[in-house]
Amino acid sequence: MARSVFRFLSRQPDTVELAGERHLLRLPRFQDYRQWYALRSQSRRFLEPWEPTWRSDDLTEGAFRARVLRNEQEFSSGQAVPLFVFTREEKTLLGGLTVGYIRRGAAQCCMIGYWMGERHAGQGHMFGALNLAIPYIFSSLQLHRIEAACIPDNTRSIRLLEKAGFQREGYLREYLKINGEWRDHVMFSLLAADRRPQAAPGAAGLGST
Repeated sequence: MARSVFRFLSRQPDTVELAGERHLLRLPRFQDYRQWYALRSQSRRFLEPWEPTWRSDDLTEGAFRARVLRNEQEFSSGQAVPLFVFTREEKTLLGGLTVGYIRRGAAQCCMIGYWMGERHAGQGHMFGALNLAIPYIFSSLQLHRIEAACIPDNTRSIRLLEKAGFQREGYLREYLKINGEWRDHVMFSLLAADRRPQAAPGAAGLGST
């Protein structure tokens, strides 16, 4: 696939790997399927209340391969940076974090979303992942603003965003269709200008769904 104008202008590499003391973030690969299938299937009841409705073929290898190809296309075109979150040493898949809806021009902003496997939630892994992703967004991607939206009763996710320095901006009525229902969301944002020092990626913190 030809190198996109976005990657040329921003001098982005052909792939992304963000490493901290405990965590590694990188683009999904075909060979991740078995870990992804096991984690998602075991966490289904835990994740479904916070995600769009799962398709009947959502966990099949064919659907996963299509997802990886779509991720590569979105990254190549500069639309998104979809990342899997692993432990750095064991390379155990923990969850995912997507830098999506990247908007250039006057906006220079993006939207982040994330999910965490049930057995890994509440252990500080997503806080560590955010501490790797946020500097990448502001420095390598050279964006100005990060947005995040979550369901009001997802208190774990709200605590995570607040701990990472995000500011609550407002209330969005029936913003996204989640698990078959239109749900209100709370909007948060973080600006490059008000980014404050964070704990090291290996530090303990609240996890996320």
